[in-house]
Amino acid sequence: MLQFDVVVIGAGAAGLMCAAQAGYRGRKVAVVDMGKKPGRKILISGGGRCNFTNEEASPSNYLCANPHFVKSCLSRYTQHDFIELVDRHGLAYHHKTLGQLFCDNSAQDIVDILMTECEWAGVEHFLRSEVLNVVAAAEGGYVVTTSEQQFKCASLVVAAGGLTMPKLGATPIGYKIAEQFGLNVLPTMAALVPFTLHDHDKARFEGLSGVSIACNVSSEDGTEFKENILFTHRGLSGPAVLQISSFWRAGQVVTIDLLPELNLSDTLHQWRAEQGSKSLKNSLSTLLPKRFIEILITEDAIPDKALNQLSHREIEAVATYIHNWTIKPNGTEGYRTAEVTLGGVDTDELSSKTFEAKKAQGLYFIGEVTDVTGWLGGYNFQYAWSCGFAAGQMC
Repeated sequence: MLQFDVVVIGAGAAGLMCAAQAGYRGRKVAVVDMGKKPGRKILISGGGRCNFTNEEASPSNYLCANPHFVKSCLSRYTQHDFIELVDRHGLAYHHKTLGQLFCDNSAQDIVDILMTECEWAGVEHFLRSEVLNVVAAAEGGYVVTTSEQQFKCASLVVAAGGLTMPKLGATPIGYKIAEQFGLNVLPTMAALVPFTLHDHDKARFEGLSGVSIACNVSSEDGTEFKENILFTHRGLSGPAVLQISSFWRAGQVVTIDLLPELNLSDTLHQWRAEQGSKSLKNSLSTLLPKRFIEILITEDAIPDKALNQLSHREIEAVATYIHNWTIKPNGTEGYRTAEVTLGGVDTDELSSKTFEAKKAQGLYFIGEVTDVTGWLGGYNFQYAWSCGFAAGQMC
């Protein structure tokens, strides 16, 4: 049996950060992961360039049953701290919209930085090692049995991730360990995920696959995001849809303002006065994709008339329709394409300062396995760095 002070289950963002921090404290640390290489989810994130943090990250960018839970870790290890880390390693990166930071070259650069930190901290890695069993040792600490060997440790950190992207080996092992030690696990669902549409809507919009529109998308609870939507051959995707999917529940509709920068009623009245003989279809096609407008005309959602034939009531109806286009998704594409898992280990079971389980001394849960889900845009990685740092200072 291999003896370690700390065993970290999961060689992802949170796990590697935690392992390095614990190693720098002089702890003997092992990271076990069933994958062939570390940081597999990091490597495919951000189109292979890893949106590794967000300059605007704050507690308001996270969903959690306890909205105050993330405040401590985000304040103790901020986005600026992680930026300082990658700067020290000479990472080339660039700024995108809405505070997002991406690698210039490859997400591999982020994995390399984490692995270098782990190497400097003396961390040992055991890959291709599936966790089969975890038990509390009679004399204290934990025994972890993997497909390859057994580990004895004083502190066990579960950074096993959620259920997203099963092709990368996602399993519910983290939730099972939590339940085994009496911790509550909140229901999970795919989040930051594209919507699928009902067959009749899919048939309506099948010709729009690849069309993108800058919109304001709202959920029934009033949450809204102003970014692009993208029509796909299965439904709707794009940043705004991924964002709102975390707030959407089955059976609900989403409301989309297709022209958030414009008062369409005023514009239509102006057009009617200045270019009344022009058709409504051609006029709207200067603002929105022509194919989309043609679908609305065909379905009589908006009238096929010249501008000067529109009554005041028709103009208001068209404006209301375009600013409040509603659609009821059939569902989501699920964990297969989701970026994160919503729900997980109840944060009321954990210390917000250390991430140690209140019911099991020396047992920690960090990262996606916990009930903390960030917005799209680097927020989930920042939570990984912050909670990994916090746990690494104590485990």
